[in-house]
Amino acid sequence: MSTFQSEVDVAVIGAGSAGIAAARRLAEAGGVSVLVLEARDRAGGRVWTIDAEGLPADMGAEWLHSADRNALTPLAKQLGFAINTQRPDWTTRLRHSGENAEAEADWLAEREAFYWAAHRAAQEPEDRPAAALLTPGGRWNALLDATSTWANAVELEEISVKDSDRYEDSGINWRLHRGYGKLFEALAEGLPIAYGTPVSTIAHGGRTLTIATSRGTVLARRVVVAVPTAILAEERLRFDPPLPGKLAAAAGLPLGLADKLVLAYDGNLPERYLIGSTRRRETMSYQVRPFGRPRINCFFGGRFAAGLEGDGIEAMAAFAIDELAGILGSAVRNQLRPLAASFWRRDAFARGSYSYALPGHADDRARLAAPVEQRIFFAGEACSPNFFSTAHGAYETGIAAAEAALKSLGR
Repeated sequence: MSTFQSEVDVAVIGAGSAGIAAARRLAEAGGVSVLVLEARDRAGGRVWTIDAEGLPADMGAEWLHSADRNALTPLAKQLGFAINTQRPDWTTRLRHSGENAEAEADWLAEREAFYWAAHRAAQEPEDRPAAALLTPGGRWNALLDATSTWANAVELEEISVKDSDRYEDSGINWRLHRGYGKLFEALAEGLPIAYGTPVSTIAHGGRTLTIATSRGTVLARRVVVAVPTAILAEERLRFDPPLPGKLAAAAGLPLGLADKLVLAYDGNLPERYLIGSTRRRETMSYQVRPFGRPRINCFFGGRFAAGLEGDGIEAMAAFAIDELAGILGSAVRNQLRPLAASFWRRDAFARGSYSYALPGHADDRARLAAPVEQRIFFAGEACSPNFFSTAHGAYETGIAAAEAALKSLGR
């Protein structure tokens, strides 16, 4: 539902994963009034499922990462969401993309060696960019960098080794047949959410927090800020008086870019994963016939994705179809057509896909998550020390922020 109250105990800024989690926890506690202020006309934030010619397509987050320990997995089951437990076989991408078995084995060994080198480097006193661990002139450097743009949404030269090493992953990745975004729509049902209500300023100089929105002023005793770091760093949401420490922490955790293109596919290949090129960073990863559906999902990130965003969906599709024709043969061109694409950098309420820590800024996640005056609490994937860049990481921080707010209210 869409609602608006001018005075509440706790205001939650943002109805993405973290904001929904915070609101659900606050509502569950009872005895406190809650209002979620959401700029968009939908819930979910960077988790968004659209209808593409009658079939769901996740344009943002897609995977229940670490599904065996993911807080959202049991919620999905409780809400009756069918879960596809087939784990993605990303290790076979090369063999299906024109490389021989020897090359694939060499790639997997080099990738493993790189990750162990990064792990060792993370134990050193000085933080370094992940690119410093690449083998000079290495055969697989371009692919390692491309892989980083898909997984981290940014190139290796921008990534803190210490922060990257803190990420925890069980290796169990599942998907929802109806789409991840549909789960968050279900989780948001019944919550007091004011949609289409962007917040511009949080004034905290007085005894009550004064929140300026497009629909008027909201007074709150506490606030949970659950917006992407770019919104804070670019001061699209401002604090009065300013919070320079929060601005610095958000700037140290910028949002990378990982976009998706959905192609209709009339061919009969089985579900599999492909890579456009192993020798250049500017390439895409492909998921052929996900769930057995007549689709090819294309993934691309970093500066390459930023450039394609500017050129639009037709340029995205032209690049992807050229790469796929190089792998599958020119006949595939007649079997493909673009359906939809994401443009997360253009999105005024996201300004990117998910956070990464710049070298030397691994501890900014804790700085961003720290409350201010025990009245302003922060949540979101960037605040998660070990599950950043994921929807479940964001969800857990939302619960933690809500519980901290309740404690500060004496509940």
